[in-house]
Amino acid sequence: MATKHTIDIITLGCSKNLVDSERLMRELSRIGWHCTHDAEVPRADVAVINTCGFIGDAKQESIQTILQMAARKSAGKLRRLYVMGCLSERYLKELESEIPEVDRWFGKFDFMGLVEELSGVIAQHDVERVLTTPKHYAYLKISEGCNRFCSYCAIPLITGRHTSRPIEELVSETEWLVKQGVKEINIIAQDLSSYGLDLYGEHKLPELIETLASISGVEWLRLHYAYPADFPMELLDVMARHKNICKYLDLALQHSTNHMLGLMRRHITAEQQDQLIATIRERVPGIVMRTTLLVGHPRETEEDFKELLSWTRRMHFERLGAFAYSDEEGTYAHRHYKDDIPEDIKQQRREQIMAVQQEIAEQWSANMIGKKLTIIVDREEDGYWIGRTEYDSPEVDCEVLVKQTPSAAVQIGAFIQVKITHSEAFDLYAEIC
Repeated sequence: MATKHTIDIITLGCSKNLVDSERLMRELSRIGWHCTHDAEVPRADVAVINTCGFIGDAKQESIQTILQMAARKSAGKLRRLYVMGCLSERYLKELESEIPEVDRWFGKFDFMGLVEELSGVIAQHDVERVLTTPKHYAYLKISEGCNRFCSYCAIPLITGRHTSRPIEELVSETEWLVKQGVKEINIIAQDLSSYGLDLYGEHKLPELIETLASISGVEWLRLHYAYPADFPMELLDVMARHKNICKYLDLALQHSTNHMLGLMRRHITAEQQDQLIATIRERVPGIVMRTTLLVGHPRETEEDFKELLSWTRRMHFERLGAFAYSDEEGTYAHRHYKDDIPEDIKQQRREQIMAVQQEIAEQWSANMIGKKLTIIVDREEDGYWIGRTEYDSPEVDCEVLVKQTPSAAVQIGAFIQVKITHSEAFDLYAEIC
């Protein structure tokens, strides 16, 4: 039975979208709504879908979800339906005419208007959120947008120019998160490397991370989505200096040949990229790097791909994801290149990259056997405590499975020391030390 003052929030896409949903939920709760998030069976009579509009598969998932909820409304099971986020930011006019069941569309930046829509009250826009993650970790979005305009990427078309949040505001939010019991802060942005340029006229990521790492109660700080061109090298000294900054860096690289880096408009050469990777590993000993690669971009030759495959083996990234090119309208590639690589070839190339990465991941995991590591415990499941090392980001990286024993009392969110006993490709098994 639907509850009059309950609202279902459905979040699609990345952790940056999740933060927006959490902010909205906080404001809705202030005006008396009970919010459920990603309910297995939506039952409220009001629903909000926070969409993703990045690539084809994500857009399709968003549209299917909207249509499913529109069908619920047509069947009399839903009173009001709202849509927000990247998809509606990008395709507002088309969506309004094609899916009239939606009561109102909000974009990426005006979604707080939903609070006024439902209550007539203006949202407060402070740092508080309703956390949907386990209470011991959370995401901190330090900026929005991107100025890079890579050939294939629609993000600047959706989010606009890079906009940093002030350091003082991020400090306040981090302090608030710590008071809620958060121990692990996952720093996110479309482009960490550009943080501060718009507000302060210079790179401020090193200063920001130094400041956040010094806040009492921040036990792990993890960095996601740095850009290789104009990378703020002073950050490496900060990472090496603070024990609570995880030896982990998500650095999106996309390709390895000058031919493809040029076509992709990545603003960096293959030689500069390789030197950056070497410098990061030298100045932050033991660091684990995550990257993403893009295959099947227009004009990617067989030679380009073979070099990328060889480079992937040679660079030995501990964490890696590969994606097939999606031809996105409005992007430079869509306007200037022909999408000339068949879909089956794109998928074959992606699978080949991931097969190589599986070998690398298996080797890395096998090298962990016998080592003692600190993990944070995320949950219990099927007789195991399941956690992560500092080398693993939530949801996307390896997990450590620790067999539960009657003698060990372990709290969710606790840091425990374990010894790795055996491994699989993407998971480790351990016992409590």
